[in-house]
Amino acid sequence: MKKILLVKEIYFEAFKNLGNLFLKKYFKAFSWFCFFLLAIALYALVFRISTGFAFD
Repeated sequence: MKKILLVKEIYFEAFKNLGNLFLKKYFKAFSWFCFFLLAIALYALVFRISTGFAFD
């Protein structure tokens, strides 16, 4: 739980001092998109490991 709060604090600190509203919204959307892609990749890896896929 402490690590999640630390990541949350880093996330908020990164976007607190951005001035331009367009850049702020763009970088927030881009970061959520990256988190989403990482979650999909992690899910695919866990699925392949759990079904016994041979990584040759």
